[in-house]
Amino acid sequence: MSPDAPCVWSLWFISLWSSVSAHLKFFHLMFVPAPTISWLMNVRSQCLYSSRDLNDMVLIDSYIFNKIEWIRFNSTVGKYVGYTKFGIYNAERWNNNTAHLQEERTNLDAFCKYNAEICYPRIMDKTVEPRVKVMSVKQASGNHPAMLMCSVYNFYPNTIKVSWSRDDWYYQIHSHLEYTPKSGEKISCVVEHASFQKPMVYDWDPSLPESERNKVAIGASGLVLGIILSAAGFIYYKRKSSRPY
Repeated sequence: MSPDAPCVWSLWFISLWSSVSAHLKFFHLMFVPAPTISWLMNVRSQCLYSSRDLNDMVLIDSYIFNKIEWIRFNSTVGKYVGYTKFGIYNAERWNNNTAHLQEERTNLDAFCKYNAEICYPRIMDKTVEPRVKVMSVKQASGNHPAMLMCSVYNFYPNTIKVSWSRDDWYYQIHSHLEYTPKSGEKISCVVEHASFQKPMVYDWDPSLPESERNKVAIGASGLVLGIILSAAGFIYYKRKSSRPY
């Protein structure tokens, strides 16, 4: 390469911990004539866990060059593992650096668990009270029972229990309830959720919804009007037929 040739190099290095900077002394930075070659190297750090007590947490540092992972630190393994010739070479060197290796191991507690304790309550412990609506989806007809539906939505987290009670006794654990209407009976949907201090009870309102009430009102009005017109016609007919010719 000519000493006068313009040179460029591209290095993206994402470091979550200051200890990662110690690795730089092992990297051989490549200067090449522009615009022949450019390259990208980055470090991806992950703190993985599934339990609230964080006992299963794992720290994974992945070192990636041009989309190829060439070396990784896994806190479960406790050392670096290389996946390419260059990665195997550096994994051996980094593992022999006992001071740095021990510092990397401590990041499981110093970084992952420390920040998880801060973030977990803000995300995983967040609760949103559900919205609940009880409605009729099928009217009783002959020997066929009626059916109610209890809809629960817009809640977090996803664990929830929905059940039914009839006059304060549990009937079945479903979101639908088939029942034979009884005069004066009280039916309620009971919802238990992490956002509630106690189980919430939502009573079924047997009154017809507004749309149904409108239909009934229109039908009743039509019936009354029909009776009035029929009566008026009958009276008119009787009067006309009683006149002398």
